[in-house]
Amino acid sequence: MLLSLHFPIFAFFLNNPIMMPERTIDPRCRECLTNNIRRLFNRHDVPEKTRKEIEKHLDQLVESGRIRTTPEIQREVSRLFRQLTGVEDPYREEKATSNSMARKLYQEWTSKVKTSPDPFDLALRLSIAGNIMDYGAGSRFDVHHTIEQVLQARFAIDHSRLLQENLAGAKHILYLGDNAGEIYFDRLLIEVIRPEYITYAVRGGYALNDATLEDAQEAGIHSIARVIPNGFDAPSTVLEQCSDEFLEVYGKADLIISKGQGNLEGLIYEKDPRIFFLLMVKCEVMAEMTGVEKGSFVVFNRSLK
Repeated sequence: MLLSLHFPIFAFFLNNPIMMPERTIDPRCRECLTNNIRRLFNRHDVPEKTRKEIEKHLDQLVESGRIRTTPEIQREVSRLFRQLTGVEDPYREEKATSNSMARKLYQEWTSKVKTSPDPFDLALRLSIAGNIMDYGAGSRFDVHHTIEQVLQARFAIDHSRLLQENLAGAKHILYLGDNAGEIYFDRLLIEVIRPEYITYAVRGGYALNDATLEDAQEAGIHSIARVIPNGFDAPSTVLEQCSDEFLEVYGKADLIISKGQGNLEGLIYEKDPRIFFLLMVKCEVMAEMTGVEKGSFVVFNRSLK
């Protein structure tokens, strides 16, 4: 049974590090990884021999225990997929579709955010709604329906006022992006904050449908904020795998906004009170980790219970 939504289960462990569970790969994550790669097999008409080789590699990675997070396993499998198939960006079409859809929504909502009685709250909600644009989560999504939901929802974990207060005094803000398409919704929030103080980080290479420098440029984020790659070609931010450039920005940041489940998985063990996690909880593993129901919207900082 879950604890109260305002006192999520993970907060107990985060504030009691000796009892924090080890980073391990949940069996359900293994199933998700397998389903993701099989969808790519079908989409790109991968030969049976190649399919077996990639799935065998996936099984070996999981069973070895050498890699501690799902995004890192995803990276290794994706690298082998690209090597054996010659398909450099397997989600290119999905990313293009997401960006096109989100661009129209950005244009629709820009004026509404500017004229809203509470531009920050509206832009924050839209940014979280954009997190639904995740092909790695394994299910179809409806952005318009999610926007309707998030505009009416009570956040399962809501530290948004603390975020707003801390943003007011921050001079170096690091914003960790997640998916293509979603970055247009991030732009709405960036424009409400102070873009001149923001560095927006994207993936260091192709990883699922996550945003890269190309997507950030297409969304125009480079025109309002500094944009850098994190140096890591996986759907996450794992500090020991990131570039020196990224780590320098990370170290200097007064406040860090982390979007999505992948970034959460990579950073939740860092015990960093500067980080505010913004996401929609899209799977049972993350629901159990955060102590909220699947489908919930959350804004949380680990310094609060």
